[in-house]
Amino acid sequence: MRKSAIVRFFRPFLTAIMTTLKHPFRKTTYRLLGGLALGSSSLAVANDAALQCTLLNNNAARLACFDTVYATHFPPAAPLPAAQNAKPALDLVQTVNSSIENKEATPVLSTAQVVPSPTLAAAAEAYTPLSKLFDLDQNDPGGILTVRAHHPMYLLPGWFNSNPNYRMQSPTQALVTNTPDEQKKIEAKMQISFKTKIAQDLFKTRADLWFGYTQQAHWQVYNGFTSAPFRNTDYAPEIFLTQPVKADLPGDGRLRMLGVGAIHQSNGKSDPLSRSWNRIYGMAGMEWGKLTVMPRVWWRIPEKASDDNNPDINRYLGYGDVRLQYRFDNSQTLGSTLRLNPKSGKGSMQLDYTFPVAGKLKGYVQGFYGYGESLLDYNHKHRSIGIGLMMNDWDGF
Repeated sequence: MRKSAIVRFFRPFLTAIMTTLKHPFRKTTYRLLGGLALGSSSLAVANDAALQCTLLNNNAARLACFDTVYATHFPPAAPLPAAQNAKPALDLVQTVNSSIENKEATPVLSTAQVVPSPTLAAAAEAYTPLSKLFDLDQNDPGGILTVRAHHPMYLLPGWFNSNPNYRMQSPTQALVTNTPDEQKKIEAKMQISFKTKIAQDLFKTRADLWFGYTQQAHWQVYNGFTSAPFRNTDYAPEIFLTQPVKADLPGDGRLRMLGVGAIHQSNGKSDPLSRSWNRIYGMAGMEWGKLTVMPRVWWRIPEKASDDNNPDINRYLGYGDVRLQYRFDNSQTLGSTLRLNPKSGKGSMQLDYTFPVAGKLKGYVQGFYGYGESLLDYNHKHRSIGIGLMMNDWDGF
């Protein structure tokens, strides 16, 4: 086709375009063309953050993450209604600065908007296990007084202890002995745990009040000599307050939560096997990408000497612990719980590994070394390992 023919072919289209640009609504046309160009670059930016959404196992959370990321770049003609359950975090830096300036406590909530790059990544990261565990970014649709998962819930049909405690005692409790026939090295271990939110969005800082309950049991299920009894069961009700916060940490980390609580733990046995203590604790929740870290420190509430079943428990269990969990891309997790009393040099380390089996059901391997594997054995060093199934963990909440 010759050049003159090509010009004649496209002339009507060029004339129509020029006429449109001269129309009173040409500004709309310019914005549309500019928006298409900007949309191409915005889509590339959004894709970076959207990749983080693909790591979420929960379908609802993954969809909400995509909505948050892409709605920022391609807003609808009419503004979307604000999420009723969304909750801003307490901006620690701005709160401190405002309180100093005003000479009184002045809470400042984070009002940061989701804008292109790097903040878009924060939109995807909002749906992390820690956020879902404590409703840090939005309240659960179920509201208050609904049963929620708390600590991991699992069943280990095979729990092997290479060094069973055949001599159970404490400074204030008489010695009780078992024989290898009465206490086998292989038993079953299980844990159930749940919590419920008592009140939400308290004060001016959007804090939440929770009640939690955890029960851990050791079952001599393979012991026909003693009719397969439950060797020990620990009960731990607690009440705690969580506060969503926002603060940067070294190494691109983020402080997401602060909390305080009170917990009672006992094994429900009569003397001389009774063990119990009460504590007040403070905790924090931090994230470095796929790594979640939750340190906790506690103070034991003093008891009368005549009522104290285990006066030296701090010597073995220390004054705090640290929980860690790293999430792999293939839905596997590796976690640990660490305790140490620097003065006595005693403590413990628990390792946890989970892997997908079917649906929300996961395979679970747990190893433990040190003191305090259970309250009854708080002053006995354990070396134990077990395998079984986990109904949920941080990723499954």
